[in-house]
Amino acid sequence: MLKHAVLVPLAGLFVFAGWSCTRPSADHPAAASQLAAQPGTAPSDQETPGRRQRLGQPGLAGSQNLVPRRGFGRASGRGWERTILQFTSEEEKAIGVKTVVVTERPLHARWRAMGAITVPQTRKAIVSYAFPARIASVAADIGAWVTRGQLLVTLQSEKVGDAKAEYHKAKADHELAQRSYEREKRLFDRGVGAQKNYFAAETQLKVTEANLNAADKKLHVLGFSEEEVQVIAQTHQIDAAIALYAPITGKVVETHAVLGAIVDQSSEILTIVDPRVLWVDAEIYERDIAKIRIGQHASVMVPAYPGETFAGTISYISDLVKPETRTIAVRTEVQNPQQRLKPGMFADVTFFLGDRTNALALPEIAILDNQDEHLVFVRSNDGYIPQVVEVGTKENGYCEILRGLEEGDLVVVNGQFQLKSKLFEDVLKAGHVQ
Repeated sequence: MLKHAVLVPLAGLFVFAGWSCTRPSADHPAAASQLAAQPGTAPSDQETPGRRQRLGQPGLAGSQNLVPRRGFGRASGRGWERTILQFTSEEEKAIGVKTVVVTERPLHARWRAMGAITVPQTRKAIVSYAFPARIASVAADIGAWVTRGQLLVTLQSEKVGDAKAEYHKAKADHELAQRSYEREKRLFDRGVGAQKNYFAAETQLKVTEANLNAADKKLHVLGFSEEEVQVIAQTHQIDAAIALYAPITGKVVETHAVLGAIVDQSSEILTIVDPRVLWVDAEIYERDIAKIRIGQHASVMVPAYPGETFAGTISYISDLVKPETRTIAVRTEVQNPQQRLKPGMFADVTFFLGDRTNALALPEIAILDNQDEHLVFVRSNDGYIPQVVEVGTKENGYCEILRGLEEGDLVVVNGQFQLKSKLFEDVLKAGHVQ
């Protein structure tokens, strides 16, 4: 009675933890022979991986059968070491068991890091005005795509009106001084004009020319282009209006442009971002910096598009190590023509560290998650053996196997979930839990 009271809570713990790793049922003769072995007994020569037997069985998927191993992950203390699951040919046919041979495949060496998507400084612009003004009209709203040189807003500024008036006055004074100088020069050249008057006219011309240049530069400081200054000079209009144009091509992502609002040098009227190219800034530990090079390829994944990758290239590696985290910033440049990636997103970055190398690999579908371990089922002479494996690089639906399998092993790729359920069922039977 006490035995059942102890085992039932333990079985419940296995169910909720998602465990499907179990000791074999004593109902199977081959499994019973396996259970008779002592846990600490060393494997026989026949059981070592180097002396596997290759035996075909008609009616079963695959043509290679392997004896049970005692390698990585088989003595985890989870209650299912030396487990062998056995089925009749009819049961295997009903389950639809299929296997693949573990072979080497060319895979990239990779390194993963977490990062965040940002906007390149060269592709972001804040539209503002350095002098007090009032917003007179707005030509671009939030979300609008604008091109470089497109009208955004029109302002009214007292300083602009004063600067235009000053420019027109300086221009008129310069024109008058130019005529006076030309007249005095003609008289002086003929010998009928006084030298003093000629020198005075020349000096006045230089003064007015300096004033005109200063007024012209002031208009440029206020935001007028050279073409706009020429229009001002030709039209002789004196108004307080100035137009602000888009400095880059991009999308208006933020706006504070409200008709009649007063702005000054601290006001950010509009923010424009060109999201067609973005940066992904990641942090790697200093011990790993030797693996990273500028120009290496990378792939970026974000939670918004699970399973989808975006290609990028490493464009910058920081020269400074952050003392508080002992990490170095690595920047990846990603093309974003469809604007699906958004600045501020968190990203999982995979750096491709070099050329492809051959490594043992399995289809990802063959690998089952078992808490913090990865589980596969290996076909042996007597049945199917659960095996814990250590995985590495993933690429194109395949996963690198670092430990737990050897080349030539037969691993289940179809029916593995049913095998896992059977394994769990045998755990309960072995514990006399019905």
